[in-house]
Amino acid sequence: MKLATLRDGTRDGALVVVSRDLARAVPASSVAPTLLAAMERWQEVEPRLRELHAALEAGQRPDAFAFDQEQAASPLPRTFQWLDGSCFKNHLRLMDLATGRPVEPAQNATQPLMYQGMSDDFYGPRGDIPLPREEDDIDFEGEVAIVVDETPMGVTPEDAKRHVRLVMIANDVSCRAFVKREIAIGFGWVHAKPSSTFSPVAATPDELGAAWDGRVRLPLQVTWNGKLFGRPDASQMSFSFYELIAHAAHTRKLAAGTIIGSGTVSNAEYHVVGSACIAERRSIETIERGKPVTDYLRFGDRVRMEMFDGDGRSLFGAIDNRIVRYARG
Repeated sequence: MKLATLRDGTRDGALVVVSRDLARAVPASSVAPTLLAAMERWQEVEPRLRELHAALEAGQRPDAFAFDQEQAASPLPRTFQWLDGSCFKNHLRLMDLATGRPVEPAQNATQPLMYQGMSDDFYGPRGDIPLPREEDDIDFEGEVAIVVDETPMGVTPEDAKRHVRLVMIANDVSCRAFVKREIAIGFGWVHAKPSSTFSPVAATPDELGAAWDGRVRLPLQVTWNGKLFGRPDASQMSFSFYELIAHAAHTRKLAAGTIIGSGTVSNAEYHVVGSACIAERRSIETIERGKPVTDYLRFGDRVRMEMFDGDGRSLFGAIDNRIVRYARG
């Protein structure tokens, strides 16, 4: 089952059920007005949403309409909690090598890194991302993310499996100039992590078939100004999403609608598949050339992210954003 949120002038948008080929949609307001409302009553509404999805696939919904990704908000335009990991040890290793930090702590870590980001206002998957200054070293980070229903404190990785309700992709927008300062002072992230953006569509894990086993075993394609930047495989995630849920819920329960991210998708074969963020490429350049060569994003640049199944079909639609200068109203 695939779900999306269409812009309708409200903060939370309108929930729709989307066909597998992303071509058609049907309103889901008779079941739940918004995706967040659906997440809070998931056990009750999931069967009814699946009935809508089955009828849509069978061509039995006269109220079906063409699904336009340009009209989609992030599946959850806002939610109670956004927890982002850094769960690809190759990415951490490259960043540490480039900065001269010891590599061993990241490589030998038995628990994932995770921070709590802002979740009150996500950017849409299409359109502009306004930011104040190019000098803040604007970066993209291609990730996989999940949405959970209400999850109890102390949940085990094994029990966490039943709390994963949706899967999507994400661009965790970053302002790298603030990273070093916020790490040094021990507070943050604040300035380093503005609003993120998510794919137009979120899918239940069964839609991924064999590509889902607590990780998404598919490449994430990232293009920058129309040129392929990277296509790293998300299967090399060092901790599964089940482990991330257990880590996040160690001292607190997770509210329904909590989003958990994988961190930047990264592969040991980066020379072949590329990277999913500029900072990683700059780290590789520093290691191999002695200094970074690739610049960060400039105003007017476009970033596109998409994930395809084994038959080349887009699973979640495409994130396609332009970076622009923020203009105060």
